Amino acid sequence: MTPDSLRAALRGVPDPGWLDTALRRVAAEPGAIARLFPAAGRRCGRAALPDAPGWTADDAARVLLLTALPADHAEHAGTLYRHGDAAERRAVLRALPLLPIGAAGVPLLHDAIRTNDTRLVAAALGPYARHLDPAAWRQAVLKCVFSGVPLAAVADLDARADGELAAMLAALAAERHAAGRELPADATDLLDRLTAHSGGTGTVDRPTPTEA
Repeated sequence: MTPDSLRAALRGVPDPGWLDTALRRVAAEPGAIARLFPAAGRRCGRAALPDAPGWTADDAARVLLLTALPADHAEHAGTLYRHGDAAERRAVLRALPLLPIGAAGVPLLHDAIRTNDTRLVAAALGPYARHLDPAAWRQAVLKCVFSGVPLAAVADLDARADGELAAMLAALAAERHAAGRELPADATDLLDRLTAHSGGTGTVDRPTPTEA
């Protein structure tokens, strides 16, 4: 989502005047975001946005507040994340790809991935996860499988998935098979795609129905 598309999706919020004023205030007085960011849920509501699937009004409003900051004040994102509740932290994570911070937000991704909050894990694996190194990214994908986060939430999944991730998924599949359990369907589908891409060379071992 872009700032323009989020603004369009927020046309029907309960208090659009508040949001317009808040965006102007943050642009002129960056420190004001500390007060306005938490207030977005109360002033804009928390309803799902029909024109922005997967987004709620408070999510979108908070992302817009962050993008309204002057470029040299983008570090406010880290402060808001550290002091925010789960909804506020998720909004920070979703804003990261839109902020001029380069890879400076990667520590926030690591923190989110360590949590047991599936909303934060999913948000951390969005487009900004391109800044995660391959090893950390693979572990984050496995965290999604373990915690039940749909792999559809992982940006650039097929482009970044590789033989090492396939081997990790295959090992997990074997462990679960031995315990009488299966991988989630989306993880099985990913493993199948990776195995097919390897050309059936045997480098990725899959459990068979006869394995104990």
